[in-house]
Amino acid sequence: MRVIGHVPNERSATVFSDYLVVQGIANQVESDSDGWAIWIHSEDELGRSREMLDRFLVNPGDPVYQQQAAHAESIRHQRRQEAEAGEQRHFHRRRLFGDVAGWGAVPLTAGLIGACVVVGALTGLGRKMEWLQYLLLSIHPRGLPEIARGEVWRLVTPVLVHFGFLHLAFNMLWLFDLGSMIERRLGMWRLARMILVLGMVSNVGQYMVSGPLFGGMSGVVYGLLGYVWMKGRFDPGSGLFLHPQTVAMMLIWFVVCLTGWLGNIANTAHAVGLVLGIAWGYVSSRRSPSFGG
Repeated sequence: MRVIGHVPNERSATVFSDYLVVQGIANQVESDSDGWAIWIHSEDELGRSREMLDRFLVNPGDPVYQQQAAHAESIRHQRRQEAEAGEQRHFHRRRLFGDVAGWGAVPLTAGLIGACVVVGALTGLGRKMEWLQYLLLSIHPRGLPEIARGEVWRLVTPVLVHFGFLHLAFNMLWLFDLGSMIERRLGMWRLARMILVLGMVSNVGQYMVSGPLFGGMSGVVYGLLGYVWMKGRFDPGSGLFLHPQTVAMMLIWFVVCLTGWLGNIANTAHAVGLVLGIAWGYVSSRRSPSFGG
């Protein structure tokens, strides 16, 4: 967080804070020796917020500022509800297997989970090469000759392959959580496009670094994480939201995987997916009518 300036009293601080909230800028106010400090959460909003504060200090009695309180409280209430919903998603993962009736609203997410489970069974969770050879990006260390022959499905099918039960279970938990949120809010076809792009780009990135023997939905999952993270920060009207604890846990897990403590992990796919998802979410937010700018 960064301080953008000070106002002389608590009343002015509250009015300006409400105005910032309505403009989509998360903030808080604190009393200090110079008056009431205005803190904003995102450094990306630093310049814009300071310009707003300069205009406010010139004419704090302008009705445009005084009329924002009710709208700001409504936005804060909505964010509290979203935070509570995010916490429930985080702590109640049993819904993945318990709320089967709700899967009809997210057919693509449910279908992908089913496909990963079936592929896991057929491949012995990555042990049966007679099946893996048709699903990996390639069986050759360079050149992608199968793709050149027209086997273009290989650009995506590595996301269905998982090596071990925990690898499959954790990826499916996150796919259900993030995929179903996006599918409900943005629709099946938008999610399908995201999964195809994230899957292909992260798979090719991993192949270029480590060769062909890799798999998993992790690159897609980290891409979805980055997308929803940015949409929640910069386009709250999208209805996409992540609890800060969820973001922190996923980023900590990302770093732990980089250490090598957990064995051979497709870290390049994680990184490529996360960066692409963040960029996609941010650009999408900039194009949204609810983006302040």
